[in-house]
Amino acid sequence: MNKRVVVTGMGVISPIGNNIEDFWNGIKEQRIPFAPITYFDTTEYKAKLAAQVKDFKAEDYMEAKSAKRMESFCQFAVAAAGEAIKNAGLDLSTEDTTRIGVCVGSGIGSLQAVEREHTKLLEKGPKKIAPLLVPLMISNMAAGNVAICYGLKGKCTNVVTACATGTHSIGDACRYIQCDEADVMIAGGTEAAISPIGVSGFSALTAMTTSTDPKRASIPFDKERNGFIMGEGAGIVVLESYEHAVNRGAVILAEIAGYGATCDAFHITSPSEDGEGAARAMLNAVKEAGISPEEVDYVNAHGTSTHHNDLFETRSIKMAFKEHAYNLLVNSTKSMTGHMLGAAGAVEFIVCVKSVMENYVHATAGYEIPDEELDLNYVKTPVTDREITYAISNSLGFGGHNGSLLVKKYIG
Repeated sequence: MNKRVVVTGMGVISPIGNNIEDFWNGIKEQRIPFAPITYFDTTEYKAKLAAQVKDFKAEDYMEAKSAKRMESFCQFAVAAAGEAIKNAGLDLSTEDTTRIGVCVGSGIGSLQAVEREHTKLLEKGPKKIAPLLVPLMISNMAAGNVAICYGLKGKCTNVVTACATGTHSIGDACRYIQCDEADVMIAGGTEAAISPIGVSGFSALTAMTTSTDPKRASIPFDKERNGFIMGEGAGIVVLESYEHAVNRGAVILAEIAGYGATCDAFHITSPSEDGEGAARAMLNAVKEAGISPEEVDYVNAHGTSTHHNDLFETRSIKMAFKEHAYNLLVNSTKSMTGHMLGAAGAVEFIVCVKSVMENYVHATAGYEIPDEELDLNYVKTPVTDREITYAISNSLGFGGHNGSLLVKKYIG
């Protein structure tokens, strides 16, 4: 478990950009992509807005025949993985692909495939069901398709922990390298759940905002927050052992210094009210890094813009960091991407990597009205005048799943 794990490549498909450069520019511009849902008629739905991926053509990233055998969540993953591999300068023709693994998760898989074929079942009977329904809908096919597309024959797994999926996927991939089960891991999360059953299901939980004002829809930590905006896309990173990266002359972007994973064992949808579980996840990551909590500079919060999450996560940060909590920069990328569910943690991890690379912490877009108990520094305007050495990315998933990744600036 003494192997150092570093990040050498990143790829993203998101509502604010379909590659790392466009995505990061969108973050800096505080781009707001929230708009009326176009995938289906929302007349009878409470939630009207979403953060849809735009201008994505699967054929630009893979063979058309392959694309037809994938649902959107798999297409997003394959596309983002391709960018990450290229970004890492990883020449697969010269690598031992039995030592390159995949850990890419999706919280849900394809609801669209289920909806489409269920309608067909009711209207035309069981003989009309598509032969590929099962491999189209199951969540592990994101990892499977990435491995098949790029010929990766190492360990191939799929984590499903709801909204913590992307974070746990990267954390588990880190462990595989530390345990010498792989030299390189392609890891992250992907999701495409903006569908009738997805939107109506989360709306029935009163988890989604009913706001029709894009500027006041996803407003984490704001007193007027009333639910999340659903987003979609994928975030994929290339992780390597430090030795492997150095030996091939890779450009190292950042290091994973620690990973914490805990369970609240409290409620199926709500985090624990005192934030104890999430606090332990953060402290476990800090402990693994061998640093003190006071050395952490920045927390990219789960920050969903729901009443309970933002309140209880704030409590967890205070519990973990005590007085230092007030020195931390705390923000939520979901203020610009919406909640990308299983992809969220991976995309937010990418934001942390970029933040330690550039000493740039983005604003929580739309944050205007402070809430009395939410009294941390939620970053109203971008911060560019502080050294960001250690950043934590938090994810909290239905079922009480907590994950924290501690990103360290790479200094050799």
